[in-house]
Amino acid sequence: MSSGSKKKGMILVHTGPGKGKTTAALGILFRALGRGIKCGVVQFLKGKWETGERKFARTIPDLEFHVMGLGFTWESDDLDRDKEAARAAWKKSAEMILSGNYKIIILDEITYAFHYGWLESEEVLQVLRKRPEDVHVVITGRNCPANIVEIADLVSFIESRKHPHEQGIPAQIGIDY
Repeated sequence: MSSGSKKKGMILVHTGPGKGKTTAALGILFRALGRGIKCGVVQFLKGKWETGERKFARTIPDLEFHVMGLGFTWESDDLDRDKEAARAAWKKSAEMILSGNYKIIILDEITYAFHYGWLESEEVLQVLRKRPEDVHVVITGRNCPANIVEIADLVSFIESRKHPHEQGIPAQIGIDY
């Protein structure tokens, strides 16, 4: 990019049924942090697991990392509580996006909040349209709504051709969490 080029905050979507959506988003995050760019992450589901990225995030000064979900919905015994957690995660996300204090914000697994009816995609679009022009937002999760895909600058569809779980191999530390 030449020094006279206009910078544009983009919307990036990592969606699809395959493994690696969060991993792809975290790759962007670590690239940006290496450049001294202040970043934020809001995780909408991963609340129960002490993931490696969560542990490592605590050690990074230019990163604000919020784990606001209560765990996977199929393990939930109170979906109303999960809805409240998703609403709180979105409130935090919207504040971070509109503040302009973060140049990259990852909304990890937000699409599940749409799928379960906890958030309306139009409400999220309103905030995305109002964000400062140099703020990038990365959205991850399966089944991203069409209206978000439509306005996105980049959409990566991640599919699974083969998965270790199909072979009876459990999630691995350092690979899966």
